[in-house]
Amino acid sequence: MGEIGLARGAFLWGMLAIYLCAFTSLYVQIPGLYGKEGILPVRRMLPFTGKPLVEQLTDSPTLLWLCPWLGLDTEQGMEFICLLGISLSIIALVAKPFRDCFVFACLWILYLSVYQVGQVFLYFQWDSLLLESGFLAIMVAPLHLKKWRAPPVRHHDGVMFWLVRWLFFRLMFASGVVKLTSRCPTWWGLTALTYHYETQCIPTSLAWFAHQLPSWFHKLSVVIVFVLEIVVPVLFFAPVRHLRIFAFYTQILLQVLIIVTGNYNFFNLLSIVLALSLLDDQHIHYWIRRGKKQNPQRLGWLRTLQSFVIGLTELAVYVTLIYGTIHYFGLSLHWEKRIIESKTGFTFHEFTRWLKTVTPLTIWIGVMSLTWEILSSLLSSLMVRGFIAKLWATSQWAVFAVAAAAMFAVSLVPYTFIEYETNSNLRPEVRQLYDVVDRYQLVNSYGLFRRMTGVGGRPEVVVEGSYDGQKWKEIEFMYKPGNLSVAPPVVAPHQPRLDWQMWFAALGDHRHSPWFTSFIHRLLQGKRNVIRLVQVDETKYAFSTKPPTYVRAQLYKYWYTVYGTHRSFNNWWAREHVGEFFPSVSLGDPNLESLLREHGFKDKVQPKRAVKDVLPTILKLTREQVEPYSGEQVIWGLYLAVLFISLLKALTNRKDEGSPLKPGSRRREGKNVSGGEEVDADGRWKEFRRSEGKMRPPAEEQPLENVRRRK
Repeated sequence: MGEIGLARGAFLWGMLAIYLCAFTSLYVQIPGLYGKEGILPVRRMLPFTGKPLVEQLTDSPTLLWLCPWLGLDTEQGMEFICLLGISLSIIALVAKPFRDCFVFACLWILYLSVYQVGQVFLYFQWDSLLLESGFLAIMVAPLHLKKWRAPPVRHHDGVMFWLVRWLFFRLMFASGVVKLTSRCPTWWGLTALTYHYETQCIPTSLAWFAHQLPSWFHKLSVVIVFVLEIVVPVLFFAPVRHLRIFAFYTQILLQVLIIVTGNYNFFNLLSIVLALSLLDDQHIHYWIRRGKKQNPQRLGWLRTLQSFVIGLTELAVYVTLIYGTIHYFGLSLHWEKRIIESKTGFTFHEFTRWLKTVTPLTIWIGVMSLTWEILSSLLSSLMVRGFIAKLWATSQWAVFAVAAAAMFAVSLVPYTFIEYETNSNLRPEVRQLYDVVDRYQLVNSYGLFRRMTGVGGRPEVVVEGSYDGQKWKEIEFMYKPGNLSVAPPVVAPHQPRLDWQMWFAALGDHRHSPWFTSFIHRLLQGKRNVIRLVQVDETKYAFSTKPPTYVRAQLYKYWYTVYGTHRSFNNWWAREHVGEFFPSVSLGDPNLESLLREHGFKDKVQPKRAVKDVLPTILKLTREQVEPYSGEQVIWGLYLAVLFISLLKALTNRKDEGSPLKPGSRRREGKNVSGGEEVDADGRWKEFRRSEGKMRPPAEEQPLENVRRRK
């Protein structure tokens, strides 16, 4: 792989944008989810045990144990951590020197701290993916020993950046494999997308239109999903860069299509950021310098032969990919019907036998690819001039090569969960190392959309309230389906975590979701912070003036309306009542009290002493400023602020660069020394010759004959 400086920089910038979104989205929901009067009070997760601080951090690695030293309760500690994460992300986004390993280490520790106490509302695969990606970003990011000066090139950067590519491979390959190992009939019958658009958690309006497409197109789309998630990821490690670039664009296409048809918060954006590991600087230069023409160079016969072999290899891969897709999925074109028919051309036992062969093979491909990166970085380190510099570069290489090999070995444990025979063959030492780091979410297993739910109709829980127990009003949520005539919203990259859990709750009995009982209890109490999770604008809440006396929940099945019918002109959804999900209860109801005691929600709240410190006051004022806005509004507002500051900074720098340079004057980039040297914004030294009135590069960057002529 070629130079990766720009690709690495784009990855780090993208990780900061994801962190900003994740911390902001969680911050606006903390009072309703984890507050003292929230659904799952976070104080339950960190009870007083009397243990030393070191033992507490060992049992549960979170900075929230330090809250008493700051004069904060646990809820305020979560808010403080999120605000720190937001601030660090914004600063690093607008100031490149702050994009170093120390800042990324702080962001990772902060998110791990809230993840440890997030309970069911924070245990999603994308939260684990963010923590694993964030830990890799610590090793990928540069080390700025002196602020405002860019570091020298590190020869081990390719090794660390390779781990990001390996993570992206594990994510995509496992997500494709589990769809078939689950034996879900919709994936095997290629009908999954016939149900997916209307049964996903929070669809967008475009999902309604995608659902109206013909069934043959949905089946063909499932075939493409299998190819992009199972076959194409192997090309991530192809020695031919054009194949890696082809894999990059196919993955970007898949993620964009998911984004426009479903609200999956920051998950797809994070996948795109991970996909940047497939690129090199040469291709990024192609993006930003499209109009620049390069002088054609005459190639020797050896280079011509090499180009011919590479081109032939690419053609063979594309032909094999197309032929394999047609053969194994029985693709056939019918001109009369104007359709493309498809069917699965292999059995479950054939696939499992293939998986037993391919899983170890992908591991060996990873071993060879990582070994190549390690040896290449070693060669670069040994070619450094000067004994001290060579020793320092080699020492860095040794440390990071061992770290990369250890991370790769540990990741094999969750990766091989997709094939148990391969998993059982792993060495015990690797399993022991995995057990040690498991609590820190350094490596994780993945496998999204394992089974397709809602085949007979989308199950949906509708909460209702009443003052007399006779006339019931539906309590509408901002994001999840409820009102038949309300269009599905666009909420990503914000994740309304209560709405997501309502989707999971509808898949089973309410006793499988203990938090739902607490949610009903808070609605009966009229707790404002919980109501804001349902409707930010409280005037749209059905019981904004007075809490309901009775609350119940009904289970419905929802379907998209069919395009062209009379019903589709007014409604997006059609529904059918299934039965009762949660019985009608009121405050003091014996059934409700029994459920609250059973799930541990009846513990007494310790009286909190009045604290007038500066930090709690700042947190309170900040919360008051944010309360009127929804999560997606706050996130996009911060993104626009970062964009505005970056544009203003770019215009200022361009203006400074255009100003004339006077002898003896100082500039922000460095110091102009008469007849001497000047350091630019990139930390590179250049000679300035007053007699010639122009910059001259250092001797090591000049042609050898020019250096000899000067001597």
